[in-house]
Amino acid sequence: MIDDTYPEYEQQPENMILEMDELDKRILELLSDDGRKSYRKISRELGVSVGTIHNRVDKLTKHGIISKFVPVIDHEKLGYNLTAIIGVEIKGGTVGFLADKNEYKDNLLAVYDVTGQFDGIIIAKFKNTFELNYFIKQLLKEETVIRTYTQTVLNIVKEELNTSMINFE
Repeated sequence: MIDDTYPEYEQQPENMILEMDELDKRILELLSDDGRKSYRKISRELGVSVGTIHNRVDKLTKHGIISKFVPVIDHEKLGYNLTAIIGVEIKGGTVGFLADKNEYKDNLLAVYDVTGQFDGIIIAKFKNTFELNYFIKQLLKEETVIRTYTQTVLNIVKEELNTSMINFE
């Protein structure tokens, strides 16, 4: 029996997979390295016409493989020096509602529904511990949030939330 509460889960992921050939994979690799790379430069590197590149990127975009082109932002240069990983226990439902709330948008990098001890994991950036403290206090005011568990990051070894890390070989 399918629960009608979450209609977005009705379609199985394997039905949404797009078959890609080597050219599609190479185009994705090049765009993952530099999303501003022109179709002309990509066509030269891959030895195909600009029209072919345009058509392939258009196909990848229409099928949702490429959802948008975004800059990779250095948060520290904007003053967001504190990264927190926050486990959230929810009373029914998911943590997805947080992504749409304006009071959280400035800090959220990622929101995940997960299995295990917590129902959701949040990755967020803050300018200081006072901002983090306020954020946690606001979370705990949400009627569905039972408790939170916060870890602060001491050292970022690798962080590439806006880029693809998939090996296409």
